[in-house]
Amino acid sequence: EATVDLAERRQIRSAIRELQRQELEWDEEALASKRFRPERGSHRQDDKENWPRSRRLEEEQQMALAALSRQLEAITDVEELTKLLRAAGEYEERKLIRAAIRKLRAEEIEGEAPPVPWGSSP
Repeated sequence: EATVDLAERRQIRSAIRELQRQELEWDEEALASKRFRPERGSHRQDDKENWPRSRRLEEEQQMALAALSRQLEAITDVEELTKLLRAAGEYEERKLIRAAIRKLRAEEIEGEAPPVPWGSSP
């Protein structure tokens, strides 16, 4: 706006548009590089202070689940397992108990069905 010459104004506007286009390209390149850049262990970095404690809790939970599994093998009553299932709070505990119930029911069904001799129909 300071110059009266129209040709000079066109050159200035053209240079401004070129700079804006370059700036847009740079922004797009920066965005693309961020978009495809792998995370540099950000989860591990965020949880760095809590990692030993969470690792210990995970190990304790695994040990508790192993003990529960051994305890469930000794139980042969579906109703008792059902009571345990209702009292269980953790998903993994309920999962183990349901598996034990299914196993017992399958064993009961197998025990009730008489063996079918080969070659004959039931």
